Amino acid sequence: MSALYRHRWLLARRACQLGILALFAFGAPYVKGTLASSMTLGVLPLTDPFVLLQSLAAGHMPIKAGWIGAAIVALFYALLGGRAYCGWVCPVNLLTDLAGWLRRVLGLNDKALLLPRQTRLWIMAAALAVSALTGTIAWEAVNPVTLLQRGLTFGLPLGILAGAAVLLVDLTAGARTWCGHLCPVGAFYGLLGRFSLLRFSAKGRSLCDDCGDCYRVCPEPHCLSPALRGEARGIGPLVASGDCSLCGRCADVCSKDVLAASLRLQSNSTSVKGECPP
Repeated sequence: MSALYRHRWLLARRACQLGILALFAFGAPYVKGTLASSMTLGVLPLTDPFVLLQSLAAGHMPIKAGWIGAAIVALFYALLGGRAYCGWVCPVNLLTDLAGWLRRVLGLNDKALLLPRQTRLWIMAAALAVSALTGTIAWEAVNPVTLLQRGLTFGLPLGILAGAAVLLVDLTAGARTWCGHLCPVGAFYGLLGRFSLLRFSAKGRSLCDDCGDCYRVCPEPHCLSPALRGEARGIGPLVASGDCSLCGRCADVCSKDVLAASLRLQSNSTSVKGECPP
């Protein structure tokens, strides 16, 4: 198995993430804005739907372009997988992946922070409540995604500090703490893409030798168990949880090619029983 094949999903994700950052950094005047709100070629508006929700909660009525941009983004991720935003677009993912690699190199305990995954949903609800109380788009003031993108694009120190803070959290508090337990943006996109068409599937699960490599690299390992080990309970091979970020780490490390990209319609319909809560 060649090195390129073993890292095919990682290389594709990095190309996508870095390409998007490059567009914002060097694409002016063709691409303007941030991941929160942008305009491409003067005709394609894109708006983070979570930002639009905060704006509505704050009592602000978005302009027409904001509604159109949010509808485009929401439809895209609803069809292709909400948390694909986390695995393929979000620049913070570069840092959380780095933190995971450092934890393995340093031999740090791989235990995650002892917080329920629903904590990120509570933070999402709190962000909307604070927006309503203050009349501001509250989360954007501290959102590491937007701050880091601006920091990388324009060299702003606040963005660099925000990225360093996320890296420190994942290194000290526990594996996958930020994305898995705290980030409200990831929580929102997980809900948005809960029933999306594009998924990973353990179609070759009969070949699985329980080596555990996929669990060690998956940022949301609880998503894998139903697909890999649910056959006796009538659960199909689809990784059905909305928490899956479609990052492909599991497919990259599996020497048996158990896991591969799939469409929901191609998978056993009983696989929805394996859906994990957000």
